[in-house]
Amino acid sequence: MKVKESAEDYLETILILGSSREHVRSIDIVKHMNLSKPSVSVAMKKLRQNGYISMDSEGYITLEDEGKKIAEKIYERHVFISQWLQDLGVSEETARNDACRIEHVLSDETFSAIKGKYGGSRCKDCEGCK
Repeated sequence: MKVKESAEDYLETILILGSSREHVRSIDIVKHMNLSKPSVSVAMKKLRQNGYISMDSEGYITLEDEGKKIAEKIYERHVFISQWLQDLGVSEETARNDACRIEHVLSDETFSAIKGKYGGSRCKDCEGCK
């Protein structure tokens, strides 16, 4: 199933937030992504309905296996592409912004080729790239 870019962004955000705190709640996503509470609420409902996340009675969000798989894939791409662009001389801010867009549109084949050509150990933060 093809996942929309916005869903990938939410899943990636949950993964990132979950790496630095014990629990992730919708309000954490609102603050991190600078979005409205209603927008995040609607997105979380859709992610739950599609089986990408679960939410307990306390409002704590957990990535389900498929959601985690998608989040890790997008995060790996983001970190790798951002670092690759910086290695080419692009400023850190521009590289991160461009990586946010590029990470969603590259095919698996193209990303694998880029990673293979330019070295899979570029990412300092992502085990998936090593």
